[in-house]
Amino acid sequence: MKKRKICGAALLLTGGLLLSGPVPGQAAETTEFQTRPVPELNKEIPENMVRFQYDSGLEFEYPDAVRGIYVTGHSAGGPRFDELMQLIEETDLNAMVVDIKDDFGKLTYQPEPGSPFEDIAEPVIKDPRAMLEEMEKKQVYPIARVVVFKDTTLAQKKPEWSFTRNGQVWANGGGESFVNPFVKDVWDYNVNIAIEAAKMGFKEIQFDYVRFPEGFETRDKTLEYSLGDYEDSGQDLVQRRVQAVTDFVAYAREKLEPYNVDVSVDIFGYSATLPEAPGIGQNFSKISENVDVISSMIYPSHWTSYFGIAKPDTEPYRLVREYAKVENEKLAALDTPPTSRPWLQDFTASWLGSGNYIRYGKEEIEAQIRALNDSGIDEFLLWNASNNYTENVDYTPEQREED
Repeated sequence: MKKRKICGAALLLTGGLLLSGPVPGQAAETTEFQTRPVPELNKEIPENMVRFQYDSGLEFEYPDAVRGIYVTGHSAGGPRFDELMQLIEETDLNAMVVDIKDDFGKLTYQPEPGSPFEDIAEPVIKDPRAMLEEMEKKQVYPIARVVVFKDTTLAQKKPEWSFTRNGQVWANGGGESFVNPFVKDVWDYNVNIAIEAAKMGFKEIQFDYVRFPEGFETRDKTLEYSLGDYEDSGQDLVQRRVQAVTDFVAYAREKLEPYNVDVSVDIFGYSATLPEAPGIGQNFSKISENVDVISSMIYPSHWTSYFGIAKPDTEPYRLVREYAKVENEKLAALDTPPTSRPWLQDFTASWLGSGNYIRYGKEEIEAQIRALNDSGIDEFLLWNASNNYTENVDYTPEQREED
């Protein structure tokens, strides 16, 4: 289990020398120029040397294990924020996943004047810095959620970066459009938003919707879209999708390295049960090799009769336990496995119909957490789209039993 202090360093290293200037507000001393022998320097610079580390001015201690909740931009920027902070203070929760770029492709804050993202801002979080300073004061670990390839706003603005049919931007049954993971301009667009979040003071960037649209294998030959640099790869369409998604994750992690943040990715739970998800381009092992944290979405309501469980929503402990066996095996095969931090269900899936779901409350949430703990997984995130979390939940049930 990892525990670390996370803060910026703001250092510029050149040839092994630390360059620094006067402290702000302090006059520099004037001295006569003197010539003196300069010792010979080692001119070999390690390839993996981090040459710059950004300092946001905020410090956070990585928790003993992240136990977090999802927070919409509206909740983060409104009176609900104080209520959710109180929930964390009164329980063993310790982290928030806050929408920074939402499911529609909008920023939830107002970027600096001149930012290329000014026109996509719907600033429901009026003062993100003040929000982060409050989180620092209470030591609530801040994670910025950035929705990547599901982006109706960008698709409409840049059809050439999207998928089209008969000259019109394609949308799924819910009216949502995606941008094209083969287009590297889309990569930079999202990575630059992630960098802004890191500069604000977030200590982790969580990329969501890192995939092609669901069912893409049934429409990949009917939609019009660019293959970009993957045009001449020689791979079949499935492997090109997998490669593009994996390459984006590796690229994002590399670009974010100077900002002293962890990188995490949300991934469909079933992706861990397959060699790869052919339509959406997610390969669990390949993505896991390029992130610090992997967050599988394993809500019991979202499974069909996997693992021999006819009605998964009605058996939260068993479903999570069976999933964890598969994930643990996949991660154990990697040289440097990431931290596992699955998304758990804190909502009732009544849309499944009578007999196929149960009402989720304290017992069902604790059952999911206990299943993870029994599988050696200590971290988790709770999803409730409206941020109405169940009261009186014991978020460390295994620890209570040991006590």
